[in-house]
Amino acid sequence: MFEYLEPDASGASNLPPSSRSTPQARPERLRHMLYGSLAAIDRTIKILHALGYADPNDWSDPIPVPPTSTESGHPGESQTWMAILTKTVFIE
Repeated sequence: MFEYLEPDASGASNLPPSSRSTPQARPERLRHMLYGSLAAIDRTIKILHALGYADPNDWSDPIPVPPTSTESGHPGESQTWMAILTKTVFIE
């Protein structure tokens, strides 16, 4: 299905040589964005890590999202946060 390209410290691919030589496979960057409470973002990152999809350290630090004009912004409401992950996948 998908093969994930995770560069090592030098920037080289850690995929097996047979995967790198596949002429029809092309790398494509994919960005995941999580929006929600800090607890929901933390739990989702841990679930994705348990599934072997992404290391928790690959995600950005949570960033507070400014309220939009449609949000009430009442005191006591939980703040919305965002975390971002960028992965490179091979598309066949």
